[in-house]
Amino acid sequence: MWIPRDNSILSVPLQEEEGAKSAALLLPVNPPLAIDPSWVLVEAGFEPQREREIESILTVANGYVGTRGALAERTSLSSPAVFLAGVFDANEAPGGTLDLVKLPDWTHLRVLVEGTPLSLETGSIVEHRRILDLQHGVLCRSWRHRDQEGRVTGLIFLRVASLHDRHLLLQSVTITPENYSGMISIESVMEGTQAGIPWSSNVEGDGAMIVGRTRRGTTIAMATHGKLRHENVQESSGSSPIEGLTDRRTWQARRGEPARFDRSVVVYSSRETGDPPAAAGEHMRRASGAGLDAHIVRHAEAWEARWRAGGVEVAGDEMAQRALRFAVYHLNSAVNPKDEYASIGARALTGSAYKGHVFWDTEIYLLPFYTFTDPSAARTLLLYRFHTLQAARDKARRLGYQGALYAWESADTGEDVTPDTVIAPDGRAVQVLTGVQEHHISADIAYAVWQYWQATADEAFFLEAGADMLIETARFWATRGRLEPDGRYHIRTVIGPDEYHESVDDNAYTNVMAQWNLERAADTVDWLRSRHPEVWPIISERLQITPDEPASWRRTAERMTTGFDRETNLFEQFTGFFDLEDVDLAAYPARPVPLDVILGRDRTQKSKVVKQADVVALSALLWERFPSAVHEANFRYYEPRTAHGSSLSPALHALVSARLGEADLAARYFHDAAAIDLSNHMGNAAGGVHIATLGGLWQAVVFGMGGVRLRDDGLVIHPNLPSNWDRLSFPLQWRGRSVTVAINREPKQATVELRTGDPMTIQLGQGSIQVMTSNHRYVIQGERSGWGAWKESKR
Repeated sequence: MWIPRDNSILSVPLQEEEGAKSAALLLPVNPPLAIDPSWVLVEAGFEPQREREIESILTVANGYVGTRGALAERTSLSSPAVFLAGVFDANEAPGGTLDLVKLPDWTHLRVLVEGTPLSLETGSIVEHRRILDLQHGVLCRSWRHRDQEGRVTGLIFLRVASLHDRHLLLQSVTITPENYSGMISIESVMEGTQAGIPWSSNVEGDGAMIVGRTRRGTTIAMATHGKLRHENVQESSGSSPIEGLTDRRTWQARRGEPARFDRSVVVYSSRETGDPPAAAGEHMRRASGAGLDAHIVRHAEAWEARWRAGGVEVAGDEMAQRALRFAVYHLNSAVNPKDEYASIGARALTGSAYKGHVFWDTEIYLLPFYTFTDPSAARTLLLYRFHTLQAARDKARRLGYQGALYAWESADTGEDVTPDTVIAPDGRAVQVLTGVQEHHISADIAYAVWQYWQATADEAFFLEAGADMLIETARFWATRGRLEPDGRYHIRTVIGPDEYHESVDDNAYTNVMAQWNLERAADTVDWLRSRHPEVWPIISERLQITPDEPASWRRTAERMTTGFDRETNLFEQFTGFFDLEDVDLAAYPARPVPLDVILGRDRTQKSKVVKQADVVALSALLWERFPSAVHEANFRYYEPRTAHGSSLSPALHALVSARLGEADLAARYFHDAAAIDLSNHMGNAAGGVHIATLGGLWQAVVFGMGGVRLRDDGLVIHPNLPSNWDRLSFPLQWRGRSVTVAINREPKQATVELRTGDPMTIQLGQGSIQVMTSNHRYVIQGERSGWGAWKESKR
């Protein structure tokens, strides 16, 4: 826990003009002067060409509102944006689809010295540094500016999207004239013009309101309140020009005397209340009485609770530790456990790439983190898919199938919003086939439902929603596959995870996941009949399940073509894949653009170059389904042929290579995945962080290096740490229990503690099994031949 210095969040010491160093904005308690560098992201200096990628990674969000880390005063290359989760509007561009709505930028501030605005692009920079405190969810900025008259002004900014109160946004700036006295003004601005929808505004004293309405009828209200702390305020004025607000405060500043301006903003939409302006206004009246400092303390306490539930600790690899904290920070920032009508888009609330649309990424890459650290959030995300189930039924029906085919790209209603065309790097318009051919998403959602149910034992969810999704997606596969003269079911004209190859037949990932989906739906009916005979007739009537349907699902699954060859242990990725051209990827070691751009679209489709984990993804998801020799053979075959043209790919390769015992290769892939955002490895971080990659990082460590898997009565761990990782520890939730796992490399040791909940089982690999009881630790030592026996000790 951190506390403010001198009981003030923004207590700023006086600065000397030359050689001064800005003090830390927030000081931790233990120890008071040391800050663990793995808890912060620091951007020093000013590189205009990197501003947009920096804005993405420095986003502050709380699952309801996300605000990019743009500079308050903006620059010529800034791309500020504020996103409201779950609110989409029609794009007026020709052929446009639904876009996640942008709100007026509530962070926009202008500081003027004797009427001249301060800017990083004018005058000179004495010091400039931005710090994202991952532990407490606070974006800080220290800036010392020298203007053309030689006046040095020190500024310290703070920005927060409250995790304690998700409707509340907080901003503060402290301004100190270091070597002069004079007139300083600060203008807080909220412009609606950049948001793309009409806004109206009004000002009342220190507060104001701006209200907008989307083309689709959603009303959004933003109440704002500002307060300047300085005794010599000369002028205070507010105005509400068309579609915006401007609040100006001016004071006579004396050398060395700081002034502090606080701004609070409350956001509501008609998704939550019938009268957003009234709700925002009342909420602001309550919030402004408490003061900014108190709100930030409660916000920090909420973040501490999330880190206790989901933080991962790595000793020996500081870069890995920072990457994991960056990942968990953004994962916790992306979700709102209270809103079951919104999900997480491909770039979360950090950027406009992919228009905020929801893909299979959410269920396969993100859900496991929430399922095992924040089950209420996982439940909420799955309920979004339940609420859009009817749209999935409608899509299947339009294409001539039964059951539910989920949208490849979804917004708020679940209707498919995949664009018809995109512009390729060479400027050509390319037809987008994913919306009509990439059908594995229905099985992916079924997989997430099943995993959540197995990990949480949330029967209420399963009876009310989960069973419906499993059964309806199975019905889709039962009609999507066709029984052909060879006596097998085939699924033709699809796209698998490898999107370099379109319109293929019998993609292994798609068919095996469909097979799995059919089996689990039949298991669901058996479970309902035996465990809930009083509920089964209700569900059977609701879904109109015929008596012979479950058996037909099993027959279809048994006869599904999978492309598996028993002699080689290989899955053929799709029919004819083994006949394609082999391209040596080692001949293209440093690729400034994706490999399909280098090779050309036609040659890529006729080659064995794989965009991302496809068959390898089966090993990540269905490890227990196949013997280790199958996983080994397929990884060895497909790994050197994978170009990692998708940000989704390296993390799954890290997970699978760790499970195969290749821990150092896993670490390499882990760092490749981390570099996608932290080093802008793919060159597109300006569009927002790759939230699925960040979920994949967590899985790579917990499921890969930690080796966590589920069993019916508990958990399995099979640790395999990279050579430079000394220790790994992480918390997990399992069926109402809280568990902590810690793994040491030298001496080789695993410690598991059941912190709360009923007894459960822990197993190490294929060996020793221990029943754990609450408030006890269980330790197992490594031996030459493997592992010893569990030993119990009280906490």
